[in-house]
Amino acid sequence: MPKKNTDSSVNIYDLLSEASEEKEEKKSRRAELLGSMGVEDRFEAGSIEIDMRSCIGIECNLCVKACPTNALYWKAGEIGIEEDLCIHCTACVLNCCVDDCIRVTRKRPDGKTESFSKPKDVLKLNRSIISKKKREAVKSIFENPEDYYLKQEK
Repeated sequence: MPKKNTDSSVNIYDLLSEASEEKEEKKSRRAELLGSMGVEDRFEAGSIEIDMRSCIGIECNLCVKACPTNALYWKAGEIGIEEDLCIHCTACVLNCCVDDCIRVTRKRPDGKTESFSKPKDVLKLNRSIISKKKREAVKSIFENPEDYYLKQEK
């Protein structure tokens, strides 16, 4: 049986702990960057991708102008992304004039994952969130619909 060379072996536990430390450093750097801008990150995780084949960046550049944290920027003939600054707010998707050019995926604190690549999808979600908040506000004032109608009649 041949001897194993222990000098060239890889310790998986060391690699995992290094990766964990790098992840924590990246997370604290992100919090520091966003904190200095006064921006709150509302999502646990997320990603942003731009399809450079369909992007007409130099002709529109709307996503760069819409980004509240300057995570998108113009670089050497294409749109660049600074992942540490992106808060996955979908402003870029909402302002993009090409469907399926920018894809934002984000994970909410409740565990729900959302993915957007069309302005229509972003508007649909915003409308449902606003409707939900309005229903909750009405429920906080009136316990049931009958109370609401009785107050309206007075």
